[in-house]
Amino acid sequence: MSIRRMDNVLIVVEDLDAVIAFFVELGMELEGRFPLEGRWAERVIGVDDVRQDVAMLRVPDAPGRVELAKFHRPAPVVPKPQAAPSNTLGLRRIMFAVDDLHDTVARLRPHGAELVGTIERFEDTFLLAYVRGPEGIIVGLAEDLA
Repeated sequence: MSIRRMDNVLIVVEDLDAVIAFFVELGMELEGRFPLEGRWAERVIGVDDVRQDVAMLRVPDAPGRVELAKFHRPAPVVPKPQAAPSNTLGLRRIMFAVDDLHDTVARLRPHGAELVGTIERFEDTFLLAYVRGPEGIIVGLAEDLA
Protein backbone atom coordinates (compact mmCIF):
# COMPACT_ATOMS: atom_id res chain seq x y z
CA MET A 1 0.00 0.00 0.00
CA SER A 2 1.32 3.47 -0.82
CA ILE A 3 0.34 7.10 -0.70
CA ARG A 4 -1.53 8.22 -3.80
CA ARG A 5 -1.29 12.00 -3.29
CA MET A 6 -1.21 14.76 -0.72
CA ASP A 7 -4.62 16.42 -0.73
CA ASN A 8 -4.16 19.54 1.38
CA VAL A 9 -2.55 21.34 4.29
CA LEU A 10 -4.83 22.81 6.99
CA ILE A 11 -4.12 26.22 8.52
CA VAL A 12 -6.29 27.43 11.41
CA VAL A 13 -6.79 31.20 11.21
CA GLU A 14 -8.61 34.06 12.98
CA ASP A 15 -9.24 36.35 9.97
CA LEU A 16 -10.46 34.01 7.25
CA ASP A 17 -11.11 36.81 4.73
CA ALA A 18 -7.59 38.28 5.06
CA VAL A 19 -5.90 34.90 4.69
CA ILE A 20 -8.06 33.98 1.68
CA ALA A 21 -7.10 37.30 0.05
CA PHE A 22 -3.40 36.58 0.72
CA PHE A 23 -3.51 33.16 -0.94
CA VAL A 24 -5.64 34.40 -3.85
CA GLU A 25 -3.05 37.15 -4.47
CA LEU A 26 -0.38 34.45 -4.41
CA GLY A 27 -2.26 32.80 -7.28
CA MET A 28 -4.48 30.21 -5.66
CA GLU A 29 -8.17 29.92 -6.51
CA LEU A 30 -10.94 29.78 -3.94
CA GLU A 31 -12.61 26.45 -4.56
CA GLY A 32 -15.28 26.75 -1.87
CA ARG A 33 -16.21 28.19 1.48
CA PHE A 34 -18.68 26.67 3.91
CA PRO A 35 -19.66 26.25 7.57
CA LEU A 36 -18.65 22.98 9.17
CA GLU A 37 -20.04 21.46 12.35
CA GLY A 38 -21.63 18.29 13.57
CA ARG A 39 -20.82 15.21 15.57
CA TRP A 40 -19.03 13.52 12.65
CA ALA A 41 -16.54 16.45 12.43
CA GLU A 42 -16.05 16.43 16.19
CA ARG A 43 -15.24 12.71 16.10
CA VAL A 44 -12.75 13.11 13.23
CA ILE A 45 -10.76 15.96 14.79
CA GLY A 46 -11.20 14.89 18.43
CA VAL A 47 -12.70 18.19 19.61
CA ASP A 48 -16.23 18.57 21.06
CA ASP A 49 -18.78 21.28 20.28
CA VAL A 50 -17.11 22.39 17.01
CA ARG A 51 -18.39 25.17 14.81
CA GLN A 52 -16.07 26.48 12.13
CA ASP A 53 -15.96 28.10 8.72
CA VAL A 54 -13.75 26.37 6.16
CA ALA A 55 -12.31 27.62 2.88
CA MET A 56 -10.56 25.42 0.34
CA LEU A 57 -8.07 26.98 -2.07
CA ARG A 58 -6.39 25.18 -4.94
CA VAL A 59 -3.38 25.65 -7.13
CA PRO A 60 -4.73 26.34 -10.64
CA ASP A 61 -4.07 23.55 -13.15
CA ALA A 62 -1.97 21.56 -10.67
CA PRO A 63 -2.43 19.31 -7.65
CA GLY A 64 -2.30 20.90 -4.23
CA ARG A 65 -4.73 22.59 -1.89
CA VAL A 66 -4.66 24.73 1.22
CA GLU A 67 -7.57 24.37 3.62
CA LEU A 68 -8.27 27.27 5.97
CA ALA A 69 -10.42 26.93 9.09
CA LYS A 70 -11.75 29.62 11.40
CA PHE A 71 -13.02 28.12 14.65
CA HIS A 72 -15.96 29.88 16.26
CA ARG A 73 -16.23 27.11 18.87
CA PRO A 74 -14.21 26.13 20.71
CA ALA A 75 -11.96 29.18 20.69
CA PRO A 76 -8.66 28.60 18.87
CA VAL A 77 -5.49 28.10 20.90
CA VAL A 78 -2.79 30.72 20.24
CA PRO A 79 0.78 29.34 20.13
CA LYS A 80 3.56 31.05 22.04
CA PRO A 81 5.51 32.75 20.63
CA GLN A 82 2.94 33.63 17.98
CA ALA A 83 5.54 34.55 15.34
CA ALA A 84 7.75 31.52 15.97
CA PRO A 85 11.22 31.43 14.38
CA SER A 86 12.10 28.98 11.59
CA ASN A 87 13.76 26.50 13.96
CA THR A 88 10.60 25.96 16.06
CA LEU A 89 9.45 22.35 16.16
CA GLY A 90 6.44 21.46 14.03
CA LEU A 91 5.12 22.53 10.64
CA ARG A 92 7.01 25.70 9.73
CA ARG A 93 6.02 26.60 6.18
CA ILE A 94 4.44 25.57 2.92
CA MET A 95 6.30 26.26 -0.32
CA PHE A 96 5.15 27.25 -3.77
CA ALA A 97 6.98 27.50 -7.08
CA VAL A 98 6.37 30.94 -8.63
CA ASP A 99 7.16 32.52 -11.99
CA ASP A 100 8.65 35.77 -10.63
CA LEU A 101 9.70 35.82 -6.99
CA HIS A 102 10.30 39.58 -6.73
CA ASP A 103 6.90 40.36 -8.29
CA THR A 104 5.17 37.85 -6.02
CA VAL A 105 6.70 39.38 -2.89
CA ALA A 106 5.69 42.87 -4.05
CA ARG A 107 2.09 41.74 -4.67
CA LEU A 108 1.87 40.03 -1.27
CA ARG A 109 3.18 43.01 0.75
CA PRO A 110 -0.19 44.87 0.73
CA HIS A 111 -1.69 41.67 2.20
CA GLY A 112 0.65 41.79 5.20
CA ALA A 113 3.58 39.78 3.83
CA GLU A 114 7.08 40.53 5.09
CA LEU A 115 10.29 38.76 4.19
CA VAL A 116 11.45 36.46 7.00
CA GLY A 117 15.06 36.86 5.85
CA THR A 118 16.28 37.88 2.41
CA ILE A 119 15.79 36.72 -1.15
CA GLU A 120 18.69 34.40 -1.92
CA ARG A 121 20.02 32.57 -4.94
CA PHE A 122 20.74 28.84 -4.58
CA GLU A 123 23.48 28.12 -7.09
CA ASP A 124 22.11 28.54 -10.64
CA THR A 125 18.92 26.70 -9.74
CA PHE A 126 16.51 28.80 -7.67
CA LEU A 127 15.76 32.15 -6.15
CA LEU A 128 14.32 31.43 -2.70
CA ALA A 129 12.58 33.43 0.00
CA TYR A 130 10.31 32.94 2.99
CA VAL A 131 7.54 35.45 3.62
CA ARG A 132 5.47 35.73 6.77
CA GLY A 133 1.88 36.53 5.83
CA PRO A 134 -1.23 37.29 7.82
CA GLU A 135 -1.39 35.57 11.21
CA GLY A 136 2.28 34.61 11.00
CA ILE A 137 1.79 32.04 8.22
CA ILE A 138 5.16 31.34 6.59
CA VAL A 139 5.15 30.67 2.87
CA GLY A 140 8.28 29.63 0.99
CA LEU A 141 8.64 30.90 -2.57
CA ALA A 142 10.93 29.40 -5.19
CA GLU A 143 11.61 30.76 -8.67
CA ASP A 144 13.21 28.21 -11.02
CA LEU A 145 16.21 29.74 -12.76
CA ALA A 146 16.93 26.75 -14.99
